Amino acid sequence: MTKYQSADPEALDELVRRISPPLFRYFDSSRFVRNDAEDMMQDCWMRIHRSRHTYRASEPVMPWIYAIARHTRLDAYRKRQRLAAREVLVGSVPDTVYRAGPDVRQDDFERLVSALPDSQREVLFMLKVSGMSLEEIARATTSTVGAVKQKARRAYSTLRRALGKDSKNEG
Repeated sequence: MTKYQSADPEALDELVRRISPPLFRYFDSSRFVRNDAEDMMQDCWMRIHRSRHTYRASEPVMPWIYAIARHTRLDAYRKRQRLAAREVLVGSVPDTVYRAGPDVRQDDFERLVSALPDSQREVLFMLKVSGMSLEEIARATTSTVGAVKQKARRAYSTLRRALGKDSKNEG
């Protein structure tokens, strides 16, 4: 590791050759699929490379490496949990999301929504189908909450006009 810190390219090859098998077993033993273990392995080596200057030669190298590996695995787990919490399976979306009313068929609704500008359709989908909050949508679209509200309002107004239900008539 000290030779690697000194930018010796052969030291890096040796380090990777010796440490990769036990590291891969460590990642592969978790509840992730094999591709995830490979991704974590790659991420771990990137972290080792970026933080190699923090290794102290007086300390054993394996605890230092496994501390990085542990944080890599923990971050991957957290990321997977966040993604799973946000995922909505198409089969589990309630049928009422697609129905605009008793006199509008699903293909009519899809045609109406597809006529919206991309930004309005995206906001409408995130808000109503994915169930995201205004703040979450603003972060996801690198926009402000006010801009998200405006896009949603315009989308609703366009859909009302297309359905013949002008907002002025509904009071």
